[in-house]
Amino acid sequence: MSRYEHDFTHMFAGLEKQIADTDNPRHRAILKNYRMHGLLEVAGRYEELLAPDMTVEQPHYRLHEGGQSLILDGMDQVTAFYASLVAANALVMWVNRQAIAVHDHGFSGEVEFRQFVPGAMLGESVFGSVQAGEDPDDVYLLTRTLAFVWPYDERGRLIGEHVYEDGASRRIEKPDPADVITAARAAELLAPEIAREIA
Repeated sequence: MSRYEHDFTHMFAGLEKQIADTDNPRHRAILKNYRMHGLLEVAGRYEELLAPDMTVEQPHYRLHEGGQSLILDGMDQVTAFYASLVAANALVMWVNRQAIAVHDHGFSGEVEFRQFVPGAMLGESVFGSVQAGEDPDDVYLLTRTLAFVWPYDERGRLIGEHVYEDGASRRIEKPDPADVITAARAAELLAPEIAREIA
């Protein structure tokens, strides 16, 4: 078993407490949407998080990471983005630490993310650049701090993601292969929690 599995499966422990302590129905709905969005995304089930009951018909994402900016405008571009991450096996990520504030418009906060990223992606994407000695065929553990602003519509549906990386926080490590959580294992670990939420 990967030494990261406990942190992975308990990534939203703090958020769950925040939901339980939140009385405002709209704020609770926004936080619950965020939690389910995260579970579905990491499980590779992006079609479900983009369903009309969770996300607006024309979402708008603004992602500023690795010294690059990526603007995704509309459902087609957002769907293609998620599909590309699934194809590249780059969706296994988890929240290490987070502090978020929820308001009527949505939520914002600062989150430390950890993510398994194929070495090939480190040289051609917002995830970074291949360093000397890094093998594009290996999997690396990327850790960085992100600031989030996620707006929601009047029905509590996600309008989009605005993500800003603290470049100075970026670390790339080579994990023990036994500690890498595969996409299939991530989906297996999160399936029971997703099922409980849907039931």
